[in-house]
Amino acid sequence: MYVPYQHLDLTDFSQPENVKIMKQSLARVKSEFGKTYQLIINGERITGDGTMHSYNPSRKTEVVGTFQKALPQHIDQALEAGWTAFREWSRMSPETRAAIFLRAAARMKERRLELAAWEVCEEGKNWVEADADVVEAIDFQEYYAREAIRYGQPQPLHPYEGENNEYFYIPLGVGAIIPPWNFPLAIMSGMTAAAVGAGNCVILKPSPDSPMMAAKYLEILEKEGLPEGVVNLVTGEDDTIGDYLVGHPRTRFISFTGSQAVGLHINELAARPQAGQKFLKRVIAEMGGKDAQIVLADADVEAAAEAAVIGAYSYQGQKCSACSRLIIEEAVYEDVLEKVIRRAKEIEVGPVEKQENWMGPLINAKAEEKVLRYINIGKQEATLVLGGEKMGDQGYFIEPTIFENVKPGSQIEQEEIFGPVLSVIRARDYDHALEIANDTDYGLTGGVFTQDQRKIERAKREFQVGNLYFNRKITGSLVGIQPFGGFRLSGTDAKAGGPDYLLNFLQPKTITQRL
Repeated sequence: MYVPYQHLDLTDFSQPENVKIMKQSLARVKSEFGKTYQLIINGERITGDGTMHSYNPSRKTEVVGTFQKALPQHIDQALEAGWTAFREWSRMSPETRAAIFLRAAARMKERRLELAAWEVCEEGKNWVEADADVVEAIDFQEYYAREAIRYGQPQPLHPYEGENNEYFYIPLGVGAIIPPWNFPLAIMSGMTAAAVGAGNCVILKPSPDSPMMAAKYLEILEKEGLPEGVVNLVTGEDDTIGDYLVGHPRTRFISFTGSQAVGLHINELAARPQAGQKFLKRVIAEMGGKDAQIVLADADVEAAAEAAVIGAYSYQGQKCSACSRLIIEEAVYEDVLEKVIRRAKEIEVGPVEKQENWMGPLINAKAEEKVLRYINIGKQEATLVLGGEKMGDQGYFIEPTIFENVKPGSQIEQEEIFGPVLSVIRARDYDHALEIANDTDYGLTGGVFTQDQRKIERAKREFQVGNLYFNRKITGSLVGIQPFGGFRLSGTDAKAGGPDYLLNFLQPKTITQRL
């Protein structure tokens, strides 16, 4: 019925026509700044208890949009709407549900650079990063729609004489989707499409730093025929509605992407049964990383340096997969470090509405304060060889920063900074490099640069991360190609964009009928 899934290519901004369209999209988006957006519960636009603003981090006083502050009573209303809609939505055929998300993907393709322009303005992503996020969102809609159809079919069992046995998957119920701000369309829409495509209903609570992309996504879903109450958009402050939503006895599952501290709190809160609760809540959590790229003596050092810089500084290091630790074998340490410093010095930093600025701002004042605090810690623990300073007051800009002589076990080597800070660590040999790489609470992404296949095979066995890359950057997993998720305290390793992901939102049922 459907053509096989195929990954969508990025926009080529070397083409003048694409540059022209992007500039027009930015102008159109800016003309809409300051509009007010409502809560959406059971298809109705509802005013909350006051409002909050979404800002442009490149120009930190510039208001992108105004959004409602929801109260716990709005969570109650959204859960009621979700459970009411679930009765019909869960019984629709997988093909009917999938068709809505395939139509949404087509609509997103038409609006591709408009959506990217919103991300440039609300999240401070450069043109390429913003376009890549939209592409990933489209890929998620396409991929999970097909997966929903696959999981909607009866599953094979061994025959047994005298009985008719069935085994199939059914949706869980109504859950919470709590996405991060750093991939505000891709991760948010992917989490939503997977849960809803599988037959569940959801309360979508976007980050206060990126509510615009959730509003735009739900606008698309509504236009493509999503029934009322299936996705309910509830914006607001985390401390007002976050715990209430997670702890509510009617919240069946929580799908979360964000920091380790918040993810562990959600997991703990969800594990406590509440009065009236009739199920064990399921938690799907992705909680960050402290990711390492190893460079061995036989590596292509030019390629290794290039990959480290892209991995460390793309989207200002605000990726859970970012290369925050560069572990270099002694024999090539100075050579690789010199090349990394030279490339990092060439990065253009500034407001990302301008195409030439490759590195933009941090997301907000709290993030800026955190990164600067870690830089000060780094100055005590290691040697600052590049950057380390705030850049002006217009936006939340910090220079690309490099520390060398970073000691294994030190604070900047162990803790997730989530900013443009790279820790460079000297390793005696391959044994030492793997020991350093694995000595962390996290286990999300990692990489090794080497030409020795035996060393590659060893890393496959011993490098304890969910996504391992050889001789390339450690960011940029592709939907359906590199399923994404981490080990240890990086999360539940749900493998977003992979063939197992929808199982997180389904439960199997066995039926036996004696003939």
